[in-house]
Amino acid sequence: MPSRKRATIREVARATGLSPAAVSYALRGLQVSEETIARVRRAAAELGYEADPIARALASGRTGMIGLLCGSLEDLWQQSLAVGIGRGLRDNDRYALILDAAGDPRREYMLARQLRDQRVDGLIVQPVDPASPYWGELCESMPVVAIGDALAEAPSAGEVVFDNRAGVTMALEHLRARGHRRIAVLTPTRASTPDRPADVHVTAEARRLGLDITVVTAAQSAHGAAEAAGALLDRPADERPHAVFCFADSIAYGVYAAASTRGLRIPDDLSVMGYDDHPMSALLTPGLTSVNWDIDGIVRAAVRLVVEAVDADGQTTRRRRVVQAPDLRERGSVGGGPAYATGPVSRE
Repeated sequence: MPSRKRATIREVARATGLSPAAVSYALRGLQVSEETIARVRRAAAELGYEADPIARALASGRTGMIGLLCGSLEDLWQQSLAVGIGRGLRDNDRYALILDAAGDPRREYMLARQLRDQRVDGLIVQPVDPASPYWGELCESMPVVAIGDALAEAPSAGEVVFDNRAGVTMALEHLRARGHRRIAVLTPTRASTPDRPADVHVTAEARRLGLDITVVTAAQSAHGAAEAAGALLDRPADERPHAVFCFADSIAYGVYAAASTRGLRIPDDLSVMGYDDHPMSALLTPGLTSVNWDIDGIVRAAVRLVVEAVDADGQTTRRRRVVQAPDLRERGSVGGGPAYATGPVSRE
């Protein structure tokens, strides 16, 4: 049976009484009313019209591809972020080209340049090294939207930044209020990127709250984090941390594993906190107390910012900034520390 001939944009124009140019704008959601967009898309669906991606790319100078450069796809939260952004872009008639920096600033730089050279229309990045000077070069050549940390000194098109000061303060005050003073902080940040905001805040807040903290770099995989946590938990009892604060729930899962293999009970022998509230965290025994950042809201904001920047085609230079506020999801992984038995603990 012969295949049905592809409907053309002129046929959609005739069916709606609009010009081909107006139909083209409506199909892309530009410069026309919502009512016209709905009418044109309804007619296109009835006629079986499908935009020719090659013709559209030639006409617009765009590929329809948005690069998504993740800090580390070993991290389960970032996997969920990539899934959400990929679906969100598809709903906006774009496609995600997803790459993994694997926590390495040099790899991040190489992949960002490759995405630029492949002429993606825009880039969404959760930066490993937000302070690197190469972001300025990338932002000059295409719209870039950063998630998590702002790109220092770079004219990005938009940013969805975490209020890390509030998140870190919330976590450390919660641990202190439960009587914990000796706290280990497991972070994916490497020595080559020491100025990431969350790590800077945790040091400052620990001083303010009078906490004895040890900051340790850990891979964003449960296996890698278990190794880092194991080294801490193998210390003598009078040197072992009373609580572990993890800058990713995936890292906290490794702490659970390390504690289990050493016969330590959570939270009786060790309290654990996460920092992104991955859905799996509620399924652990006990459930992981974590700082939640509303991943669905992050996805919506990042997709909206990059689509708006691409469609603006360089006509605006105003940076759009969305600040994501945290909230604490208390479950069962934080118990009372040594100071808790002496009575309520002041937060001053």
